[in-house]
Order: sequence, then structure tokens, then C-alpha cells
Amino acid sequence: MIIVPAIDIKSGRCVRLFQGRMDAETVYGDDPAAMAHRWVEQGAECLHVVDLDGAITGAPANRPAIEEILRTVDVPVQVGGGLRELDTIERYLETGAARVVLGTRAALDHDFLREVAAHFPGKVVVAIDARDGRVAVKGWIEDAGRAALDLARDAADAGAVAVLYTDIHRDGTQQGPDMTGLESIARATSIGVIASGGISTRDHVHALARIPGVEAAIVGRALYQGSMTLRDAIDATRDA
Repeated sequence: MIIVPAIDIKSGRCVRLFQGRMDAETVYGDDPAAMAHRWVEQGAECLHVVDLDGAITGAPANRPAIEEILRTVDVPVQVGGGLRELDTIERYLETGAARVVLGTRAALDHDFLREVAAHFPGKVVVAIDARDGRVAVKGWIEDAGRAALDLARDAADAGAVAVLYTDIHRDGTQQGPDMTGLESIARATSIGVIASGGISTRDHVHALARIPGVEAAIVGRALYQGSMTLRDAIDATRDA
């Protein structure tokens, strides 16, 4: 399992949200590319970059900042937030994204998900943002009317390379990931699982690394606030 620092971009700045609320942000920097380089210098093997404004509006809002990261770092970067059109996805991949993370439209339009996965094999991750086991969309605001496990199975069937599971209630809280939900998702599908939400200690990382099928853990606020260093998190994966 690898540790993936999160770079969430809102209005051009690096922020972290509390439980996905756009009105509950903490700003950690005005230069997303500089933040990306900081994590790479500390040993990051991959980065997770999200356009938070795009997730709400449905179209990229922080493309220049994201494309600067893609052009200047030398590790794989997965990009999400507002990727609801084929040409938008294609542009990010052409600019250098290793993977794209599809959320809202993937949850609501299985035919679109299948089309994108076929068009870009090995490049599509489906975000499963869950609140009480139900999928939330449009920046975590609306209930998609389906269960998280159903979307995981659909993602595998459509040809996605992995699913990214986030328990919204835990995101930004540092209270630990939803181990039960992650284990259920991992059992429900044969594709990779990326854990997110609440990961903040070596014990959290160690426990995640023991779940078969969990290939990565995205860590955000814990790294920014210094409650866990990137090196500590990486070392914890090796102790599992």
C-alpha cells in the first residue's frame, strides 16, 4: 500500500475541508504546485489533486493550477473534481495525469463510465463518496439514491482500475477511516481500493495496509497539521 498526499484546490489555494463542507475550510497555502513539490521532496510516490470548485460546478475551475502540477512534478498524479465530459478528461490525461477520478457522473451515468473506461483503459478511478453507506454527489451535497457497494460493483463491471472510498463523516476529522466500509468495498470487487477520510495515525495506516485489496491511502489534514509526517505514514505501511 502506498501513501498519497492530498492537494485539494479551492479558489486557487490549497485547503482542507471538514466533512466535505465548502464553508468549513482551512487554507494551507496559496501555491498548489509548491505544495506538490513539498510532498514529492518528502518521499511521496503519487499525488491526489482535486478541484473542489469543479466538483460543485461540474466543470474545471482550477485547471491552470492543476496543469502546473502535472507539468512540473515527476511522480504520478491522479486528478479529480468536475470531470464530467470526455474532452475534459482527455485534456488532463494528455497534460500528464496518470489517472482521473470520476465522481458525480460516474455514479449517475453507467454508460458514460463504461465509455470513459473503454476509451482510457487503466486510467479511470471511481470515487465512492459515502454518507451512511449512501453515495453522495455534486461536491458531496446530494444523495445519488444508491448504495456505495452497488457503485463499487458497477465500477468494476465498467472497467475502472480502482475505486476511491471516502466516508464523508470522517473526512477531515482525523478520527480514523471507516474500516468496516472499506473491508466491505474490498470484498465486493476485484479491482483496487483507495482509502480516504480520517486517516491520521500510524495505527490507522497500519490497519489499512492489512486489508486485502487496499492499494493506497490518501492522507490530507494529518500531514498539513503535522499530526503525522509523510515519512511516518510511509514507514507504517512497511511494518504491516
